[in-house]
Amino acid sequence: MIVTRFAPSPTGRLHVGNIRTALHNWMWARRSGGRFLLRLDDTDLERSTAENAEAIRHDLDWLGLTPDDSVRQSDRFALYEERFEELRGAGRVYPCYETAEELELKRKILAGRGLPPIYDRAALALSDAQRAGLEGEGRRPHWRFKLDHDSPIAWDDLIRGQQHLDPKLLSDPVIRRADGSWLYMLPSVIDDIDMGVTDVVRGEDHVTNTGLQLQMFDALRSRAPRFAHEALLVGSEGKLSKRLGSLGCDAFREEGIEPIALIALLARIGTSLPVEPVIDPAPLLDSFDFARFGRAPARFDLDELKALNARILHALPFDLVKSRLPRGMTAAAWEAIRPNLGRLSEAQDWWAVVEGPIDGTAASEDREFLRKAAEIAAAGDWTDGMWKTLTATLGAQSGRKGKALFLPLRLALTGREHGPDMNALLPLIGKKRAVERLRAASL
Repeated sequence: MIVTRFAPSPTGRLHVGNIRTALHNWMWARRSGGRFLLRLDDTDLERSTAENAEAIRHDLDWLGLTPDDSVRQSDRFALYEERFEELRGAGRVYPCYETAEELELKRKILAGRGLPPIYDRAALALSDAQRAGLEGEGRRPHWRFKLDHDSPIAWDDLIRGQQHLDPKLLSDPVIRRADGSWLYMLPSVIDDIDMGVTDVVRGEDHVTNTGLQLQMFDALRSRAPRFAHEALLVGSEGKLSKRLGSLGCDAFREEGIEPIALIALLARIGTSLPVEPVIDPAPLLDSFDFARFGRAPARFDLDELKALNARILHALPFDLVKSRLPRGMTAAAWEAIRPNLGRLSEAQDWWAVVEGPIDGTAASEDREFLRKAAEIAAAGDWTDGMWKTLTATLGAQSGRKGKALFLPLRLALTGREHGPDMNALLPLIGKKRAVERLRAASL
């Protein structure tokens, strides 16, 4: 069974980039009947907050990406300690005593020689006495994972295909700080092993991390998950702007974006498949295939999302939205109003047009025309097609047609120049209100 995970840090809120990561992990699991897990990477105890953790869970629920289970890294320190000691006993982690300033000086020297900033493993040459002396000075070591330079790193990426890294060209990664706190690399590997994760979808900026972590899986005598590294998200201007990078679920809710619209867009951008309006994620799951993912950056356009949101609203059935509509609004009203909506909250505005009161003023040259319209509406048969009857009769009597015929009526009946099809809207307004509005506008 496929098991995926989404692993945000609760040091902030979800933004559009990691929403996309969560979605693709969820889709890959759901497509095959697998499990989707949430892991809160809260090893940074100072910056991680319970409020952010709760907000992440709430946002995933809002999106329909509710995980099958969740864990917090802060609850798993004993497990990390145990596996760390295994690696220490096997000689795969080692203490280093350089300060941040000393490491920076080494990097500058290498850069000045035109060499890559690879750690020189100087700490491995220290004797026990030298280490004791450094600790006697008050230095506490940070810890690095020792890469196996004789084992080339290779894997078959689900998106990028065959990948190769030379461990000799990589620094031994720091896995633990001098204060004993954990960095991302090793706890993530330990968790993936313990949680039975089989597949990891993440951004292409993690490719080197994956190479390093594959050796950690091997050192812990465990099978690594399959990895899919997708192209990064960029804005319509060609890069991920600070505004887009901070765009999260609160902003989307404020814009009136439906969760399914966000899912429909993020599921398809960056792939060879077209973005299409859907009201259920099922067809997106059926077509989800990493073979369709491209290597070019995926462009996220907020205007495209808003347009897609409107198209989806225009297709949503009454039963899916009735609990969020104004009181008294019927299925017929929804059918009439939804083609004019960009966001669901606008239904309240149109329902107010139906129920009134409205400002139905008219130009002086239209008042006699509207008085006749009131007479026809009052005497007419409202059982079927009153708008067509009204306009046909008025057109024949007045000689008006086109805008001169329809616009004064729409303004008198709705107070607006544009809006839903009057064939559907007029029966909702009803005979009594329609006649009153026409008479009021004619005065």
